[in-house]
Amino acid sequence: MSNCIAQELLQAGKTVLYQTAPVLLESVIDYKMSQQKNKKDNIYHSVLNVDLLIIDDLGTESLNSMKLSELFTILNTRILNLNHKVTKTIISTNLDINNIFSTYEERIGSRIAGYYDIYHFFGEDLRFKSRE
Repeated sequence: MSNCIAQELLQAGKTVLYQTAPVLLESVIDYKMSQQKNKKDNIYHSVLNVDLLIIDDLGTESLNSMKLSELFTILNTRILNLNHKVTKTIISTNLDINNIFSTYEERIGSRIAGYYDIYHFFGEDLRFKSRE
């Protein structure tokens, strides 16, 4: 579903960044910790300003305080348009809302619960089906 939405927006001339939560958070932290930040390849700027950010597999990353802080900043900046630009975010996860609150701090859980429409998808995993 996320890929279809991304494709439609790309065809409409919008910018899209699709990344798994573990890679996204590691990339942002690596960039921020780097002594030689390359302005041409600023992943942090892209994450905050891309028209559509798709965070895939939230809940599969190993957590620490730095990752929690970065996740909060990303979500909060995009939700409140602190980047002075209307941006949208799609989050896919296997966690239910209770697990989100128990896995992440309350301020992250409350933003996800309060600002995102939550859809539950049921059915067979298409990855298994393609092997048949």
